[in-house]
This record gives sequence, structure tokens and C-alpha cells, in this order.
Amino acid sequence: MNPQIKICSCNKTLPLNATAAAQLAQAIGAEHVQVSDMLCRREVGNFLSAVDGVDDVIVGCTQERALFSELAQNSVAPIKFVNLRESAGWSAESKQSLPKMAALLAAASLPAPEPVPTVNYESQGNLLIIGSADVALPWAHRLSAQMAVSVLLSEGAAHGERLADRTFPVWFGSAIKLRGFLGHFEVSWQQSNPIDLETCTRCNACIEVCPEEAIDFSYQIDLDKCGNHRDCVKACGVIGAIDFERMAVARDTACDLVLDLSRQPLLSMSDKPQGYFSPGNDVAAQFDAVLKLSQLIGEFEKPKFFVYKEKLCAHSRSGKLGCNACLDVCSTDAISAAGDKVAVNPNLCAGCGACTTVCPTGAMSYAYMRAPDTGLHIKTMLAAYAKAGGHAPAILFHSKEAGADLIQQAGQSAQAGGRGLPARVIPMALHHTASTGIEIWLSAICYGATSVVILMTDEEAPEYRLALQKQIQISQAILSGLGYQGQHIHLLETSSSSELSSFLYALKPAQVPPPALFNVAQDKRVSMDFALDHLLRHAPEAVSEVALPGGSLYGSVAINKDACTLCMSCVGACPSSALMDNANSPQIRFIERNCVQCGLCEDTCPENAITLTPRLLLSDAAKQVRVLNEAQPFHCIRCSKPFATAQMIETMVQKLGAHSAFAGHLDRIRMCPDCRVVDMMSSADLKRPH
Repeated sequence: MNPQIKICSCNKTLPLNATAAAQLAQAIGAEHVQVSDMLCRREVGNFLSAVDGVDDVIVGCTQERALFSELAQNSVAPIKFVNLRESAGWSAESKQSLPKMAALLAAASLPAPEPVPTVNYESQGNLLIIGSADVALPWAHRLSAQMAVSVLLSEGAAHGERLADRTFPVWFGSAIKLRGFLGHFEVSWQQSNPIDLETCTRCNACIEVCPEEAIDFSYQIDLDKCGNHRDCVKACGVIGAIDFERMAVARDTACDLVLDLSRQPLLSMSDKPQGYFSPGNDVAAQFDAVLKLSQLIGEFEKPKFFVYKEKLCAHSRSGKLGCNACLDVCSTDAISAAGDKVAVNPNLCAGCGACTTVCPTGAMSYAYMRAPDTGLHIKTMLAAYAKAGGHAPAILFHSKEAGADLIQQAGQSAQAGGRGLPARVIPMALHHTASTGIEIWLSAICYGATSVVILMTDEEAPEYRLALQKQIQISQAILSGLGYQGQHIHLLETSSSSELSSFLYALKPAQVPPPALFNVAQDKRVSMDFALDHLLRHAPEAVSEVALPGGSLYGSVAINKDACTLCMSCVGACPSSALMDNANSPQIRFIERNCVQCGLCEDTCPENAITLTPRLLLSDAAKQVRVLNEAQPFHCIRCSKPFATAQMIETMVQKLGAHSAFAGHLDRIRMCPDCRVVDMMSSADLKRPH
């Protein structure tokens, strides 16, 4: 591929000229980089000539993305836009920003990642509005001409809002439950009021006869005011809409979209499912929600953000809970327990990737972008940065929305007395900032990044912050334990461009190894092996192991040999083949590098003989088999076949000696299962009358 690269000095406010363009071309291995001063104005012809072909076109500006896209609407050439202005050139260190520009252009020159599977939605526009009559009914009247609207009232009318003609279905209910996603919501509630709105004709006879004014124009009876004289029942007559004997009736409906105007949203998760809007009492937020939901009619698709390999999952075994990390961090309730595994609803998944970040085994992996693609972007950027003469690079991970906006604000402030981004800080946009984890961060350090910063703004849920802080703690423990000086990985939480700039300018480069050559693998543990081997090879200090905080993805298992009976329950529970038996001898064997510290062995052990120690063993012993416990086999006293261990048999004698099946026959415990059955049958024959 030979992309055509167009950059612009933006009326000479960026340090870009023919000399700089030649340096950029050399750094990124491009044949030519063409520089303009007013690409979006007088020199737009340069862009038009570029999109006249079929090669990729890279435009080093996002200011006029809409204009360029419109001009190229008939072109077949793929077009990419790179923000060189706010991300690099508009900065207090603009004169040193050329290496960063090379990094950004090099990443844009990479081929597009392979497409990922998609998740499909279909919405006919059937809208359910939930809330009090005063709020829900006005919106229902506004929207009923455009959409198929139904209303579920949770409160009556406090300000005189009336149910008039039957323009749309209206129900009244309590104990409302909602689940689902765009195009497939299911709603259930309890109808317990004496008046059935589906039968009521809105004749107002009940309102006129009620002496306590317990009935309003939402046509529901306030039972706290009601005198129970039944005048309303008589007034209703043969219509039969009022029945004080009615028990709570379960009702339900389905819809494509939900506008929840309840005082407290029905769904409390941080990231709500697509098609569900809960703007609260804010009128502006209500209008914004209505605008968005009115556009959700038709067929839609989104990426399937994850890949789940249940064979690697350490969630549970035989009803014993092990790893719960993905369920705890999911902000959309897309992940649920499913026996010993977990189930992920792709329609609810918002693509945060936090589940993949906290998963210790790699059972959950991110697909948008895949880990190898993310690693290749980082490696390519840092290589181009170094080739262009840059020093002490830092990677700034940010979201494509609020994070990108904040970076743009910081760059623009540099034109009005601010400082923008430092020349050594290379921004990299992610679909979500929680989607990268320890294997990506450590790989970035191995590629030469002296700092990794994860920028979080107000758009991310609290669950992600806690998860990332824990993963950063583990990562930093590894780096510091190996003797690398400084703080390498940082979590920055701010929505202020000035705070962003101040933090980045104060950031001190940490010690890193020489750049590595390996590529990030799709398998998380394999990528970790690559990174750890490189870090260990160049470690400033010679260490054999590193202590890690609790919840780490590496560690040791210790067995109390006096308590262990070698029942092998721990071996059966281990999801990662860290614990193994020996087909030829009673042994529990262990490979430490396979251990994910899920705790299933510890929870499964009936003798409480197992303890876990989080650590990173760095010697070759980590990948070698070692025996944790073993015993000489116990031989059947009848046929001499080995079938258990001596300690197990003695434990069984102590625990089962008083059992009716063995009373007076303790030697049966010392027999193999086959001989035990033969002995029991022989005893039965002797007792049987002849």
C-alpha cells in the first residue's frame, strides 16, 4: 500500500514545510508527504487529485473532515483523518512535535484491522413511555403522531393532566420491571387498582359521584382517600371497569424503545441498554432523549466487542465460586452467571472491554480493536517516533468522544496562552479507555513508552476506575519489583483541559528496557509471557520473584501436607491446568506460570489444606512441573491393587468408622471398591436363610 499523505500548516500556524514533510516521509517510510498551507481552501485541488485514484488518502487534519468527506463522496479511495493540529502542532513545544506527527501518521498508514462480527437490532419504533401522568401523557401526545406509543403510568395526575380519547394504550401499574434492549424490551407490572384503564370509557361518572375526590382524571382510585362506599361502582354500571375485589393482576407488554420518565430510573446500571432513555425531570434532557429515540427506527448493527472462550473461564467449578471479575466490572449487566461459566448478552454489551482487562485467563478477549491490532498501533507509533528523533515517549490512551474533545480543547488553548500537549505525549484513541489492560500496558513499556497514561473523563462509569486502578497496581508492582525506576502507568481522571496539560507536562519519564521486537498476541497469557521475558532480560535488578498484590493473575499454591489426603478435588477444580495429578502415582503437581489465582482450588479443598500466594516467579521453575504433595499408594488388603493413599484411608476410617455400612467391617474401607462390593455380597449370602 502506498498512501497519499496530505498535511497542512493551517495557515503556517504549524511547524510544517517542505523540509518537515521530507523528514516525516523518511520516518514513516512513505514515498512522499505533500504539505500545504491552506489545504481546505485555495489548495483543495491537491486533495481532489489525491482522491481521484484508488490508494488510501491520509489527511493530517480533522477540522474540515465534513468538507473533505463531501468532496470525496464519489471517490473509491479510502480516506483517513489524523489530528496533527490540536494533538501535536498547536503546543508550547510545537517545534519539537515532528516525531509525534510521524507517530500519528505512521499509525494512520497501517492497514485497517480485519472486520469483526456484528450484532443486529431491528426496531419498528414501538415506544413505551413510563412515568407519572403529568409528565408521561404530554410526551405521549406529542409523539403519537410519529410513532406507535403506549403509556404505563406509575403515578396519577398531580396537576390536572387528563386521559382523554384513546389515542394510544394506557396502563397503570406498580412493581414495574424492565429488561431487554433496542427492539426487544419486555416490561411487566402489577395492576392492583380497582379501575381497569383498558375497560374504562372516561365517562367521568365515577369522578362526579365520589364524595372524597379520591378519583382524578388519571382514572385511578386513591385508596388512602377512598371511603369504600362503592358509589363509583354503581355509577360505572354495566361497563364494569371498577372492581374493588380485584387482586393484583400481573400484566406485561413488549416494545422496541423505552422513555423512562420515572423519578428514579427503572434500570440502575451505569451504562444503559440501547433504546432505553431515562432523562429524569430535566426538560432539556427529555428533548434530547426524544430526539435520539426518534432516530432509532429501522435496522441497526454494532460490533460484537468480545470473544469468550468458556474453556478458559475460571468463574466456577461444581458450584464453587472462583473468579467473578467480569461480572463485578460489567456496567451494563450484560454478563451473568451460567452454571460454572458466564454468559454474555452481545445486545447489552456496550463495548467497554473492562471484562477483558480484568480477566486473568484470557477467556474474555476484546475484539474492537483486537489486542494484536492495538499492540501493532503502539509499536508502529513508537518506532516512527524514535526514527524521527523523538525521546522519552509517553502514550496517552483516551476515548474517541469526551477524551478526544478534551485533547482538542487543550490544543486550541495553546493558541490562547495555554500549553497544549507536550511534544513527547502521543495520544491514541480507543473505543473505550477500559479496553486495554496489563498485557497492553507492559507491551507498550517494552516498545519504549516511558509512561502510559489512561485518561478518564466524566463519561466512564465508576466500576472502570476501580478495575483499572487495581490492574495498574499489579503492573507497577511488576515493573518496580524488577528494578525499573519511576511510575510507569498512570490513571488521570479529569474533564479539564488545563488539568490535562498540567499533568502531562509534570509527567516524569520512567526507566524502560530497550525496544522489544515481539508482537502482541491474541492470547493474553502469551502476550504477558512475551512482555515479562523481555522485561526480565533487561531488568536493572536480578530478582527471582516479585511480590504482587491480592487479586493478581499470577501466584503460587501451597498445600498443607499434614491435612491433604490427595483426594484430587483441587485438580478437578483447576481451570488452567496449573494443578495436575499423576496417572501412575498419587501426586499433586503444579505449574506456577499457569496459575491464575482464581481460588477455586482453595475453596474446593475439603480439608482446607490449600493457601494462595500472589507473586511472580521469574526463574525457569515457574514453567516447570513441581510436586506439591505425594504419598505412597495404599494397596487393597484383599487383592493388593493400589487404589488410594495411606493418609486418605486412615482419614476415611476415622470419619466413616461409625457409619452403618462399615460398623463391624472397618476392613472394607481398606478394600478397593470392587473388593468392597464382593465382601458385602458375601456377608449378605452368609446371613440369608437357606
